[in-house]
Amino acid sequence: MSTGEKRPGRYRLTTAEITYHLPDHPHILQSFVWQNLDLAPTFPALRRFLAFWQRNLEGKVHSVQVAYSGIITSPRFRAADTILTVN
Repeated sequence: MSTGEKRPGRYRLTTAEITYHLPDHPHILQSFVWQNLDLAPTFPALRRFLAFWQRNLEGKVHSVQVAYSGIITSPRFRAADTILTVN
């Protein structure tokens, strides 16, 4: 299902910070940020990504922190009160 086909009322913009061990230096941690539309609280897209990670990547996952925004809406724009030009 493409992003445009997802019903906005159910999907949330989900961000996960995945901390993992470097394959060549297991005592060193590195972080990777993943972001996608997903269904809270089960996060099926994130779970599929983590399963892919475990099957195909060498860096062992240390921890995952997840945050998600509220209902996805259209962006809001407002007119600028002042325009400044800096040379």
